[in-house]
Amino acid sequence: MNDCFHCPWLVRSVVALLLLVVVSSGSRAERPNILLIVSEDNGPELGCYGTPHVKTPILDRLAERGVRFENAYDPLAGCSQSRAAFLTGLYPHQNGQIGLATWKFQMYREQTPNLVQRLKKAGYRTGILGKLHVNPATAFPFDMKKLHSANFSRKNMADYVKNAAKFIKQSDIPFYLQVNYPDAHRPFIKAVDKLPTKPLTGKDIDAIPYMGINHPELRQQTADYYNCMMRLDSYIGDLLNALEAAGKSKDTVVVYIGDHGADLLRGKRTSYEGGVKIPMIIRWPGAKSGQKRKELITTLDLFPTFCEIAGIQIPKSLPGRSLKPIIHGARPKWRKYLFTEFHVHSNHNPWPQRTVRGPRYKLIYNPLAGEVNPGYTFTMGKKFFDAPEAELIAAAPEQVQAAYQLMKQPPKYELYDLQEDPYEFKNLAQDPAQAKTLGRLRSELTSWQKRTGDALVDPVVAQKLFSMIREAGTAKRQALNYKPFMQTH
Repeated sequence: MNDCFHCPWLVRSVVALLLLVVVSSGSRAERPNILLIVSEDNGPELGCYGTPHVKTPILDRLAERGVRFENAYDPLAGCSQSRAAFLTGLYPHQNGQIGLATWKFQMYREQTPNLVQRLKKAGYRTGILGKLHVNPATAFPFDMKKLHSANFSRKNMADYVKNAAKFIKQSDIPFYLQVNYPDAHRPFIKAVDKLPTKPLTGKDIDAIPYMGINHPELRQQTADYYNCMMRLDSYIGDLLNALEAAGKSKDTVVVYIGDHGADLLRGKRTSYEGGVKIPMIIRWPGAKSGQKRKELITTLDLFPTFCEIAGIQIPKSLPGRSLKPIIHGARPKWRKYLFTEFHVHSNHNPWPQRTVRGPRYKLIYNPLAGEVNPGYTFTMGKKFFDAPEAELIAAAPEQVQAAYQLMKQPPKYELYDLQEDPYEFKNLAQDPAQAKTLGRLRSELTSWQKRTGDALVDPVVAQKLFSMIREAGTAKRQALNYKPFMQTH
């Protein structure tokens, strides 16, 4: 045996083989897998975020072992728009997905760089379960696509973990897997697969606070929304168990987000906190655990974060920042202001808006001030609630009633003190004592619009966009030639 090592070619071969094993092992350790879990239409209504009666032990434990971001936001409270945003790392006005894909809205260019392209080029296996909901779908070259339906009926929910487990175990090549669950999208189904085991009822809870109306129907809808969240937690538990069973939990960064807020009053399709504030929990093996961070975070930060995970260059054009330093316990100098926007969801509710918030105050800019917001009537109608609008509003305190009237026909500016008024019921824009704050936030908002090539810096463009969508009507879904109005960069 010893004689073998006097043979130079054999020594070189053994050394090369050992180096290959070391490099390969190091490469896997340095390039973790990425599991992105996305839920539908829910804000941070979880146990770990302090929501009473909502039992979410799986996500609570994930937060204990990772980082819980207390001020995480999506750039726009709409399904297609929010998903296109984190996949491209760009605001909707930058990538072009300003409305629902099912209403033929789409990105400006199929060639817009996106997360799937970058990770695939870097050697990652890429997979998606559940809906993509961004046009054109061909822009995202996933290696594996399954369960394309939105599945709002919650059929065959076991297929999610079954397909995920197969993909995870398929190879030792690093993977990016995006799992899109249908909970908590409407309809708010009380129980599926006997989950949750003990559903809540409207008698158990109050309506979600940011609605400001504790009507019995809203209490029941809130209860069933919470039931969706508790069921979601169980499904995520199954997924994390599959990751553990495959022996890849220690090599995988797990990210959980909601795509935007709940489909309730002052939630989805609005720029209020109930629409744009989301849960974000990230567990990065080896990073500092149990953190509760208050920095202003956006889902646009995921693209650069995933680039760092994969060891690839972060595109300089991205407005987001990598979260890696925060996740690992550092205190980097961070953004002072965070921005969101709105254009349209379906053609029923065009309403261009821009917002900016700092540590305490938030400004909403309505370039179509004086018009009646069509989204208000859409949300308050029979599509969502049996009780008529008048009955719901009558159940609210006087200040809340005034807030709904403002929402129906908004002024040019809405200014809120999120410290004293977290549910945005008292507009301070006309308060002389807040003139300096209003001016500062207006300046920051305009600067951001110019910096990101936002055509709506000109209110005439907002009016053209609004008129074009209204004229198109809601009788049929059709592609709209909005590109000349929106794209300036």
